[in-house]
Amino acid sequence: MALDSTSGRPAREVFARSRRAWLGPVAALAAVVVVALGFLYAGDSRPGTVDARIGAAVDGAGTPWRQVALALDSLGEPVGAATLVVAVVTGCLLLRRPRAAVLVVAGLGMAVGTATLLKHLVGRTIHGDGNLSYPSGHTAFATALALVVALPAPGRPGPGRRAGTPVALAAALVSGAAMGWAQVALGAHYPTDVLGGWCTALAVVPAAAWLIDRVADRLAGPTVDASRQRHR
Repeated sequence: MALDSTSGRPAREVFARSRRAWLGPVAALAAVVVVALGFLYAGDSRPGTVDARIGAAVDGAGTPWRQVALALDSLGEPVGAATLVVAVVTGCLLLRRPRAAVLVVAGLGMAVGTATLLKHLVGRTIHGDGNLSYPSGHTAFATALALVVALPAPGRPGPGRRAGTPVALAAALVSGAAMGWAQVALGAHYPTDVLGGWCTALAVVPAAAWLIDRVADRLAGPTVDASRQRHR
């Protein structure tokens, strides 16, 4: 484990070992769902059966709800997304959590980048206007944002620490569902696009967090060993 540069104490992991046993399989399952849906809807432009049923119930929201959907959608646009990223990174740095700040940038970047790449690989479109729709980048961003905030959050000692994983998953579900509803209500994505975006973030962010911890620990290896010798 790396040391905090300001306190000399061990730096907190952004992906605690206690959470890997649960989130690892979840990330793997999410990756399978992303790939399966990608093959199913590759090159297509029509809604599936589930898309049609859910879309009929959600699409065309009334004026008040449409404004809510537009507000949520704006958070995934470049200006709104950049503002959120800067705010969260600033908070991490003020709390002296450099790894968490790196996770915000890397996790969000990898989630959105993966979603963008998949759009071009899958080639699914919506409304016949050539707009690539699978997976939803807005949903991937919102889900990833919740994860990068929830994953590094320290858990309480003892049994309370186990609640960290359900809290992270619940945050990802709520955030992704809210943005996903907005995308479907605005007619920007099919429900299966939203599911693909949600699963993309679930698959990518834990992997990014694990990689950040591994790299940070390796770079700080000698320092960590010296610190451990002093505290024996």
